[in-house]
Amino acid sequence: MKMHVLSGGRLRMKKSIYYPDAGRDDLLDLPVSCILLRHAQGNVLFDTGCHPTIAENAEARWGGLAKFMTPVMPPGGHVLTGLKAVGLGPEDVDIVICSHFHTDHCGCNEFFKKSTIIVHVRELEAAQAPGSVNSGYFAADWKNDIPLKIVEHEEDIFGDGKLTLVNLPGHTPGTIGALVKLDRSGEFLLTSDAVSVRANLDTDHAPRNTWNVEQCLKSFAKVRALEKAGATVICSHDEAQWNSLRKGADGYD
Repeated sequence: MKMHVLSGGRLRMKKSIYYPDAGRDDLLDLPVSCILLRHAQGNVLFDTGCHPTIAENAEARWGGLAKFMTPVMPPGGHVLTGLKAVGLGPEDVDIVICSHFHTDHCGCNEFFKKSTIIVHVRELEAAQAPGSVNSGYFAADWKNDIPLKIVEHEEDIFGDGKLTLVNLPGHTPGTIGALVKLDRSGEFLLTSDAVSVRANLDTDHAPRNTWNVEQCLKSFAKVRALEKAGATVICSHDEAQWNSLRKGADGYD
């Protein structure tokens, strides 16, 4: 199996969401990461990032959210471009693991019409709840005719231990990560927004956009245990880590 790190966009948010000591007006630029896994039994994409249109008119799709989560990505700075760079299109992706249904993680779901989308049952319930748009859930992102595989328990996707779902609730009710085991590069834990930035894990600080702090901290403990066992933790929005990763065609195997 091979792993490719792809860009799903880029956002600007208030730094104080993640860093409690930040000034009220301090801003932070955040990469949006998507991970392609090329397994002998099929291609898997972990998260689909931001929708292409938000680079030019975020408010048309996101409404008022665009004032708090502002895209700073160029046109073409999305996962479809990243896939093309490694010789694939959305039609070549067999499975999309949707870590959660927030718009910057499932914005391109609609393009993966030949995929099966895996999502946790609690996440689907959260997205379907009345008023969910106020929590960052947009039906345009996740509500379509593409088949869903609803999961509740941790699951070995291909039955060979190379790709296993990991429940990491807290940021949202049904946030899931994935434990990836590569032959040469070792183990990686894809955490999505269970660990948006590394500093939150290191200081045991739940960011302000956390749904349930107690569950978030339990997930932090789970992440640290998997890291201690040998996994490299991949955060969803950490700029320093993003800059250190091999990206695009220069993958991990």
